[in-house]
This record gives sequence, C-alpha cells and structure tokens, in this order.
Amino acid sequence: MPLIVKYKSIATPFVHPFTISKGSKTHQPALIVSLECRGYKGYGEAPAISYYNITVEQMIEELERKKKMVEQFAFTDPERYWHYLHHLFPKNPFLVCALDMAAWDMTGKMRKKPLDQLWGLNSAHIPLCDYTIGVDRIENMVAKMQAKPWPIYKIKVGVEGDIEMVKALRTYTDAVFRADANGGWTLEQALDKIPQLKSLGVEFIEQPLAKDDWEGMKVLYEKSPLPILADESCVAEQDVEKCAGYFHGINIKLTKCSGLTPARRMIEKARTLNLSVMLGSMNETSLGSAAIGRLAPLADYLDMDGPLLLAEDIAQGIQYQEGKVSLSQLPGLGVTLDESVSNL
Repeated sequence: MPLIVKYKSIATPFVHPFTISKGSKTHQPALIVSLECRGYKGYGEAPAISYYNITVEQMIEELERKKKMVEQFAFTDPERYWHYLHHLFPKNPFLVCALDMAAWDMTGKMRKKPLDQLWGLNSAHIPLCDYTIGVDRIENMVAKMQAKPWPIYKIKVGVEGDIEMVKALRTYTDAVFRADANGGWTLEQALDKIPQLKSLGVEFIEQPLAKDDWEGMKVLYEKSPLPILADESCVAEQDVEKCAGYFHGINIKLTKCSGLTPARRMIEKARTLNLSVMLGSMNETSLGSAAIGRLAPLADYLDMDGPLLLAEDIAQGIQYQEGKVSLSQLPGLGVTLDESVSNL
C-alpha cells in the first residue's frame, strides 16, 4: 500500500545561545515529516546543522523533487524502506533519517509496541544522560550549571581559555565531566590539555582533532591518558571500522548516520571492534530525542539533552530527573505531539 508524506519546517529557540568551537546559534531549525499508511501515522525529525552543509530548505527541495517516489514505495518494513531511501537520497542522510524515524514510529504503532520492546530491549536500562554546557563567559557557564544540578555535564571546549573554563566549573561541583572539542584542537594542544582535563575529573574527550586528522588521532590514541570518542570522524556506517585503532569509542547521531536503521548496525559493528558507544544529540526536540532514547539500552553513554536545551518543545513523552531518563510506554517512538505538528 502506498504512503502519504507530509512535512513542516520548524525553528526552536534555545534557552541560552548555544555555542561550540564551530559557532553559535539562538534557534535550532529542523524538518518534521509524517508518513501515513493504512491509517497509521509516524513522525520523524531532522535538525539542520550548518557545519554539515545541510539546511531545512535543501531537505524540502529534495523531498519535493522525489516525493512521488517516496510515496509509491510498497511499505512492508522500515529496513527495506531505509535501503530504498538511502539510494533515493544518497547525499542527504538528514532527510533519510527523518523518513526512517517516521517509518519506525509508524511500524511500532502498527504492532502496538514501543520500539525498544519491538527490538527486544528494556528502556528501564538506560545510561544516565548528560547535560551540555555550551561555550560562554565563565560566570554564565557556572550559572547554567547551577541552574541545572546534574550528575554528568558535557562541557564544550576547543576554544581559547577552555582549561580555565573547566577549572572554574570544577570548583562548583563534583559531577562527572565530559569534554567535547568538536575538532577544535591541534595535536599539540590536545597532548597538552588532555592530562590537565584528566586531573579535573573529565571522563573522556570527544572529537579532539579535526575530523580528517587521522595521523594526529593515531598519536593521540596511543598517548592520551583519557579515552577518545569520535563524533565528526564517525558520520556513516562505513566510518565505524575506520575508527578502530584511532578512537576508543564512537558517538552515533541518528541525523548524521541517516536514521535508526543504520544506527543499530553501527552499534553491533562497534561491539565487534571493542569500541564504546555513545548516543548523541543534535539538539532534537522530544520527537527526535525519543528515537535516541529507544536505542539507549544499547549504549554506554547517553547525550539526549536536546529538550533540556530548547526553550520550547513540540512533543511530550520523555521525563528527565537529574540524568535519569524515563520514556512513555506508548507505541512507536512513544511521544504525543502538539497540534501544530500532529496535524501534518
């Protein structure tokens, strides 16, 4: 039976301007899609990220251009649909992710099960979720942290004065710290800064060097006193194997890897290579974050704090309590959408 595809562009404001080593933004633009088949409707989300050079307008333009082909697929299961979409949109993993997410949501509703149950997982066994502190003036970073008492903080680094920032934050809390440089360091800077961060109680470093600095990563992998996780260096499925021997773990983000379907395979591959697994956020609302949460029982580390960083939300179905994540038992992704989106 053919599908019905609809979409909507949103731009959700942040509570505070969100700044990393690559830049700053006040709103998170995203594409929301719906898929309908046999009276069941599923929803998906794909944030637009400037440093991946994908905008909401690009996703809409490509979806409109191939909309008939998207809808004409005889839907039976999400994995077959993902393969079809992957070949239909080979250069737009963000769009594929939104459609793949909607296909899984729809399938869960058809089978009347939350996705974690559909996959034989238990959402009671989810790692604690960190809370991200973006780059800012030190007093503002301290204020953000104090406003959100949390067991684990992910601190954006990779900028001038970042060690001083972490030192200042450490004087206010004994919480676990994770540091994310977003590729903002040189090898020399990383070799200097990582031992200092270890002494400040940092658990691991995420993407210390530029995404294509494999030679530098090999040196850092062998010399770093802290585990190193790949983010920008591990985008798609084929990147997992590349990271072995260069990183100690990988950060899988649904949007960049093109959805839940490949993310599940990436987790399996990482396990065979003894790589730890983090499930990461691209500032999704509770819609996209719920998809991350359904996979979370398979992860070692969890970063799905998008709804906590955004000033508004389009969905309900996730509860956060000092790092502990609880998901609803509704079928599919398990979220209830606001009218502005549910009417798609």
